[in-house]
Amino acid sequence: MGSNVIERLIEAPPGSPVAEAIAARGELMRASQANYDAVLTPADPGGLARPLRFALAARVARLGGDEQLADHYAADGALPEPDGRLAAILRHVELIATTPRDASRADIAALQAAGVATADIVRLSQLIAFVSYQLRLIAGLRLIGATA
Repeated sequence: MGSNVIERLIEAPPGSPVAEAIAARGELMRASQANYDAVLTPADPGGLARPLRFALAARVARLGGDEQLADHYAADGALPEPDGRLAAILRHVELIATTPRDASRADIAALQAAGVATADIVRLSQLIAFVSYQLRLIAGLRLIGATA
């Protein structure tokens, strides 16, 4: 398989239905990897440093029930020393990753009150959304592999 994170995690044997599905969706795989790069390793990380991004991605993956994806992210992630800002970020990650329908303006206000800049709230939302997308894509590909 290629260097795409999703492809590496799926480990589809050549010629298998999963490998064929991945190959048929080459543009999707390239776009997914480009989004991975943009969200996890951007040129300008703002107030969400790379190790924090990976640690948060690991948390979203664990909340989504995918330990393999979580381990991938945890290998490069580390949480900084706990403080009010980090606590607010972690609460927000859990809320959005598990019960996004319960989120409100008050949750954004709580992030801002904890010192999270508006641009970083957007970055955090992008990270949570991307890992949630990865979870769904990987689950679908694994399902294809399991039914083959």
